[in-house]
Amino acid sequence: MSRPDAAPGATAAIGAALYGLATRAARRLPRDMSLTSAATLATLDRTGPRRITDLAVVEGVTQPAMTALVRVMEESGLVERRGDASDRRVTLVCLTEAGASYVRTRHQAGVHAFERLIGELTGEEIEALVTALPALKHLAELESQDREGPKR
Repeated sequence: MSRPDAAPGATAAIGAALYGLATRAARRLPRDMSLTSAATLATLDRTGPRRITDLAVVEGVTQPAMTALVRVMEESGLVERRGDASDRRVTLVCLTEAGASYVRTRHQAGVHAFERLIGELTGEEIEALVTALPALKHLAELESQDREGPKR
């Protein structure tokens, strides 16, 4: 099946399965901070320092809401604001070492949770997932490009 239209309904079924898996995985995450805060830290980890206005767009919140969120994360020691060397008028939000450590720990916990679930699959099911890995990685890349836009 090289094209989505080769099997009517296949893309909808795959989309539904992936969406269901993602939402259930999100519900299992620790509730030590909001999903928007965690997503913002992950964005900074992937893309590097960003302007507050860029972060607001990427995370789908207003600029005042992102400003308040950054202030809280700054007080918690997870991010810091720095001047942009290329434009002194600009302030960038950057991960601190504590913020980067938090992202790594949260990511690893998610990986381990999926490893435990995958361990309950049959060998044939695991092979099917291995075969699907390139497509899943490509989906993740497409989603990141769509949400985050160009790096700053």
